[in-house]
Amino acid sequence: MDTPDPNAAGGTLVETVMAAIRQRIAARVLTPSARLPSIRAFAGTMQVSKSTVVEAYERLAAEGSIRSRPGSGFYAAGPLAPLSLAEIGPRLDRAVDPLWVSRQSLEAGDEMLKPGCGWLPASWMPQAALRRALRSAARTEDATLADYGTPLGLPALRQLLARRLSAHGVEASPDQIMLTESGTQAIDLLCRFLLEPGDTVLVDDPCYFNFHALLRAHRTKVVGVPMTPSGPDIDLFAQALAEHRPRLYITNSALHNPTGAVLSPVIAHRLLKLADQSDLAIIEDDIFADFEHTPAPRLAAFDGLGRVVQIGSFSKTLSASVRCGFIAAPRDRMEGLTDLKIATSFGGGRLSSELVLTLLKDGSYRKHVEQLRARLARAMAETAGRLKAMGIMPWIDQPTGMFLWCRLPDGIDAANVARHALSDNVVLAPGNAFSLSHTAGRFMRFNVAQCGDERIFSTLGKAMAN
Repeated sequence: MDTPDPNAAGGTLVETVMAAIRQRIAARVLTPSARLPSIRAFAGTMQVSKSTVVEAYERLAAEGSIRSRPGSGFYAAGPLAPLSLAEIGPRLDRAVDPLWVSRQSLEAGDEMLKPGCGWLPASWMPQAALRRALRSAARTEDATLADYGTPLGLPALRQLLARRLSAHGVEASPDQIMLTESGTQAIDLLCRFLLEPGDTVLVDDPCYFNFHALLRAHRTKVVGVPMTPSGPDIDLFAQALAEHRPRLYITNSALHNPTGAVLSPVIAHRLLKLADQSDLAIIEDDIFADFEHTPAPRLAAFDGLGRVVQIGSFSKTLSASVRCGFIAAPRDRMEGLTDLKIATSFGGGRLSSELVLTLLKDGSYRKHVEQLRARLARAMAETAGRLKAMGIMPWIDQPTGMFLWCRLPDGIDAANVARHALSDNVVLAPGNAFSLSHTAGRFMRFNVAQCGDERIFSTLGKAMAN
């Protein structure tokens, strides 16, 4: 274990020693009732005085993290309480935090309207093509229906994905692509691979709210960088690198969630230069690629998959029920990622991969995506018009894709609006669920594909009046 730098931690030597012990407990290196290193030994490890370790241990005992046994030493407190993501990090705006939004959307019955959710209505998906693919899968060989897939995943699908990535300027051979169960699993796997508890991760502010929940599950320190219509505020990004020394940055480059911002080439180049100087790894979440009318710059393309890892999935355009995502990574990371995937999920979802391959090879997919773009453009214009008439203004001009990030009128709190709307069976997504700094209290994300019901706007108006 590396010796923490008290200057980097921003605390005293005692606090640095305390942080090192807490990190070992969080990472389960010190399990419940495990004996801590002796004061003399840990003083040598940390290169501090014995009195510093004594004070750190006493403080940890006072807060309940460890226990003292006279004549025996110090031991990790136990048993550990079950991990509760709701308790990790601040409980600001708890009623409408990221897990609340996800839970309400996922558990909503047919009577619920979901303009705050992050997926298309089932009626917008290529259901006829899905049924054809399922019938084709039923006739496939026995191994496809019953066996594990290989760790990297179906070769034919990885070859097709390599060609699709190339269309966005990302050159990745099939052996640089790993299939996963979803985009979320792809990010989780990468966080396991790249991070340790206590590491710092940069995110956009605002950003996709499940990034917050996932990073909390990995017990990392999360730092937000304000988002602009052309990418993260690059000066504040540089400042965050200098102050916090993060290991990782997670972002959407194209059709940013929730804002709809599009990364500019200038910001992309400056960001990558800063990342090189700071040895910063980057995860680029590209799951909205097929919703673009004009392809935006990709960090993975400019970087050549050097320090950038790109992930994607097909939940948004094909089916959220057929779980299949992917990772495109530098060659030198693939062996370690493969070992980790085997350790955490063994083989891949072979049947899902076959279904996705069949759907992507179907000549109807291109037409389906073109229709989706046109349909989303119409829904965007209609929804933006309805919201503007209510005094709810889009954050950027001429947004595209699925999401509309809007500012509510002065004096109206989005969280209160969301609570009132829920009582009328409408699930909304208030801004502070996406904002680490909780500075988006007047903002709300709307999924334009889910805003076709008149009841949404009448409920919204009533909730804003309360």
